[in-house]
Amino acid sequence: MTPIFHRSVLSLALLLSLAACQRNQEAEAATAKAAPAQQATHQVKSELGELRVTEIASGLEHPWAVALLPDGGFLVTERPGRLRRIAADGAISAPIAGVPAVWAEGQGGLLDVVLSPDFASSQRIYLSYAEPGDNGSAGTAVASATLGDAALADVKVIYQQQPKLVGPNHFGSRLAFDKQGHIFITQGERQQRMASQELDKLQGKLVRLNLDGSVPEDNPFVGRQDARPEIWSYGHRNMQSLAVDPRTGTVWEAEHGPRGGDEINLPQPGKNYGWPLITHGIDYSGLKISEAEGKEKPGLESPYHVWEKSPALSGMAFYTGHAGSPWNDSLFLGALADGSLIRLSLDGDKIVKEERLLKELDWRIRDVRVSADGKVYVLTDENEGKLLRLEPPAGK
Repeated sequence: MTPIFHRSVLSLALLLSLAACQRNQEAEAATAKAAPAQQATHQVKSELGELRVTEIASGLEHPWAVALLPDGGFLVTERPGRLRRIAADGAISAPIAGVPAVWAEGQGGLLDVVLSPDFASSQRIYLSYAEPGDNGSAGTAVASATLGDAALADVKVIYQQQPKLVGPNHFGSRLAFDKQGHIFITQGERQQRMASQELDKLQGKLVRLNLDGSVPEDNPFVGRQDARPEIWSYGHRNMQSLAVDPRTGTVWEAEHGPRGGDEINLPQPGKNYGWPLITHGIDYSGLKISEAEGKEKPGLESPYHVWEKSPALSGMAFYTGHAGSPWNDSLFLGALADGSLIRLSLDGDKIVKEERLLKELDWRIRDVRVSADGKVYVLTDENEGKLLRLEPPAGK
């Protein structure tokens, strides 16, 4: 056998082996998974006492968002494009059919999932995702759909980021509702920094729409020929955290800084939150952000709260209305790079203290939600991601 022929045979064998492996992975991803015989638990220390962490389910491929269903189960998105039901006992369904086509590259994929405010009667859900465009481009999109047992029905795309851009990162994207019939949609600037300052583009903007995707008449840029009417606020970098304070109705968002400078904002209509003209961070190269003019500038909104060292924030949930809990009046944020769940103690809107939970477990926290009975649910962003339940400490 000649060396060239031998190499060709080895190459063919390798390609066949890789193809078989990919088929096996795809087949495994398409199947349901039984509930674990026993859910693993961890006792974790905190400043307010020991808390119990239960692994409800595992084996999820980069799960991105969790929605809590009224029956005690969950909807979970996996970034490659799968939406699954998870039962309270940890059983995982096969992927739910009918999810829109997803651009699953880099940070793109199937992203947020939330229940419509009228879910109990309508069974409607909303999904955000990276939508494929022409010539390898993509952009953040949002669709609504009716949730069935095994498939989505009445799928309607209500929002498409324009223009679509080429590149694998900074899609955002979180969804939240106010009590006036609006949905807020966060987005990243797709690593084209000055796009967040350009009002004719939707990158780097917080968008507010009616639930059917139409534009509210009182949005701040309605009627301006040089601005997109969907925009609520602008000058954002990559917003992966969003929640509405149930006590006041105030919208809170958190976004990734570059190297340093993760921040929380309370975005107001028509305001400019500065990226990349003001920032507390530097470029990943260690150099100054070329467009930055400092940490603050007249006419631009400074962060409401800032971290000089980036924890890499993703997911946000208020913990309120539980007067007997030591966690009452807290804001939770997932932290990817820091491998923790951040708890901010609140006095009204004022952040008075920070605690970092789950550090000893060293898991990337992608999403966090709070149930009506005061438990906290968390997703870990891993190849074998987990859905966790946290029971608050009894207190000291």
